[in-house]
Amino acid sequence: MTRRPNETRVVAHRGVHSEPDGTWENTPAALRAALAEGVRMIEIDVRVTRDDAVVLLHDATLERLWGDPRSIGDVELAEVRELGGGDRRIPLLAEALELLRDTGTILLIDMDEPGPAGPAAEVVRDAGAEGFTAWCGHPNAMRTIRAALPDAQVWQPWYSTEPPTAADLAELRPAVVNANHLLVGRRWVEAVHDLGAEVSCWTVDDPAQAAHLTTIGVDSLTTNRVRAVRDAVAAVATDERGRQVAIAAELAGHAAEITRRVRQNGVGPVETKTGPADHVTEIDRAIERRVRAVIGAQFPDHALVGEEYGGAADGRPCWYVDPIDGTANLANGVPWTSFSLSLVDQGRPVVGAVIDPATLTPVVAAADRGSWQDGHRLRTSPRPAGDPLAGAVVVTELAGARPWPGLTALMERLAARHCTVRIPGSGTATLSGIAAGRGAAAIIHSYNPIDHGAAILIIEEAGGTVLDHSGQAGVPAIGEAVIAGCDPATARALWSLWRDA
Repeated sequence: MTRRPNETRVVAHRGVHSEPDGTWENTPAALRAALAEGVRMIEIDVRVTRDDAVVLLHDATLERLWGDPRSIGDVELAEVRELGGGDRRIPLLAEALELLRDTGTILLIDMDEPGPAGPAAEVVRDAGAEGFTAWCGHPNAMRTIRAALPDAQVWQPWYSTEPPTAADLAELRPAVVNANHLLVGRRWVEAVHDLGAEVSCWTVDDPAQAAHLTTIGVDSLTTNRVRAVRDAVAAVATDERGRQVAIAAELAGHAAEITRRVRQNGVGPVETKTGPADHVTEIDRAIERRVRAVIGAQFPDHALVGEEYGGAADGRPCWYVDPIDGTANLANGVPWTSFSLSLVDQGRPVVGAVIDPATLTPVVAAADRGSWQDGHRLRTSPRPAGDPLAGAVVVTELAGARPWPGLTALMERLAARHCTVRIPGSGTATLSGIAAGRGAAAIIHSYNPIDHGAAILIIEEAGGTVLDHSGQAGVPAIGEAVIAGCDPATARALWSLWRDA
């Protein structure tokens, strides 16, 4: 089943907003901007003040947008009115309804907790706005809406790569099943359509993914990038490589957020695999399960090999994932870990995503498209003329807990050339850090695409050089050494010393 472009609805996520120019989400300005774009549905979030006013606000506190750490539930409407001003204020739900009345645009009311459901339903009923509202969010909130407004258009949330059954939808009788776009594939869409419901995906900001979801029959896309997504839906021209990069970046971002929370709250139980220095945690397993679910939904024709659950490369394009590279660091409170996800096609990495351990932000690369971090392209800087290793830092890793054969001799030779060696504890970060300027060169004694596939692509696409054990440029064989440098001369100098050592 393939949707025609004019059948795919584009929903403006919290209106059309751009914080740098002062058009903040969930404000009258954002709603008016969405109407000006011709959007036929606008998603907004609601919360309830201490004096029971229903207002448009996504976060539970006022801190992110308004610099006030208080919970909205601890603040009265009169105080809320003092924030912003004019069209850049926090509006009442009743005001938003009046703004959309008679425009032909539907207001999709979202809530991430059950509390606002009853008060919001009462506002909609009192305004006579049932005909141009729809509802999404917390399952218990949707139960309240269904009881209060029997004819309401409910969008039922779904959180699994397995589609719902008729029994799953019987209670809420949703018009739409609403899921994170990473969980949704063609079979999922067809199963929901067979149950008589539409499919909506959130939050779809990559045009290539928007086009792909359109081709597999998704009915509605919620986005922060209305124009770009609407154009992609109209064109239905999928940039498959771009889509692969975007999904890899989202998965890296998910892993980064989990890593951030673990650094703050602790890692929990730590187990070992092959020995006391070979650690694994439930965090490793949870991230890999998420990656497997998403890759399985988005690329069912691809293989996947992971650090924790294995797999086999069988000739198809294959994804390799290490959910946490540097688990020993994580288990011991050392804040230097990464994540690696690469797509290897015909023996070469073509997509890669890792986490920068210093900033916990994704670094991504695609063959012939460059390496990127936070919207900025990464480019290596060549070493000064003369000995490229003099005064430089070379980064390496141990073989488990031991130095690999030749490491001690190599360190002595590097020291003789006034070059310092660092061993930080994550092979992914050690290699990919060369693209970010962390060290002039790196050497890993045994290449594994699970740990290093993404990193070597990031180095190459940033302009660096990757050599195999024979000194040839390119992808090493599994188990062989990989030597990388910020420029050819530096990589060659390190390779020569390693060969002699």
